[in-house]
Amino acid sequence: MNRPSLAGAVHLHGFSRSFHGKQVLDDLGLDIAPGQFVALLGESGSGKTTLLRALAGLDVEARSSGTAVAHGNVSVLFQDSRLLPWLTVLDNLTLGLDAQAVRPAAAQLLREVGLADKAAAWPASLSGGQKQRAALARSLLREPHVLLADEPFGALDALTRLRMQGLLRRMVERVRPTVILVTHDVDESLLLADRILVLRDGKIAEDHALDLAHPRRPDHPAFMQLRATLLRSLGVEAEFV
Repeated sequence: MNRPSLAGAVHLHGFSRSFHGKQVLDDLGLDIAPGQFVALLGESGSGKTTLLRALAGLDVEARSSGTAVAHGNVSVLFQDSRLLPWLTVLDNLTLGLDAQAVRPAAAQLLREVGLADKAAAWPASLSGGQKQRAALARSLLREPHVLLADEPFGALDALTRLRMQGLLRRMVERVRPTVILVTHDVDESLLLADRILVLRDGKIAEDHALDLAHPRRPDHPAFMQLRATLLRSLGVEAEFV
């Protein structure tokens, strides 16, 4: 697939955003290279989701200044799968596209996420994990240059969450979009991301690169060291690290 040279690049310069007079993002500057997997960490209210939504072109009524651009096609993966209950799983995937043309690719994605037998099922019959797998397949069917994921596994149980993390990593390695993942889970960020940003009071307070091969081992010294650093920066006391 031929892509423009800038496709997948994310650029913020002097970007600020406020709601009803409250500053949420403050003069952000950030460059993300195409194909990079970036995790956004930070306490509630630090601006993570606001940043993601700005890159998705949402909340246009907010007061903003500066530049926030995600180049190329952008897909968004929310915590809620947002499947339409009156459409089958397959029809949810192809909604808004040329259904006839993309049906083979949609069926292949459903096989890859383990939902080949659910193509004709209604969303109400799916478990939470199955719904998120369908949502992931829907996002990737658009062949995004940039995938924005807002705590997509936050509502899942621990085992399902681990399975979804592995699935996301495998799918990303195949499709190669730029990924920006909002999460509260330090371990999730370390398992998945190449770069971890910590937001604090609407600013990027820390920027960490993690050059470890996948699959990652939580007992690797570099993993453990950065985990301790991130937990402390998020306010977890040393005795709990």
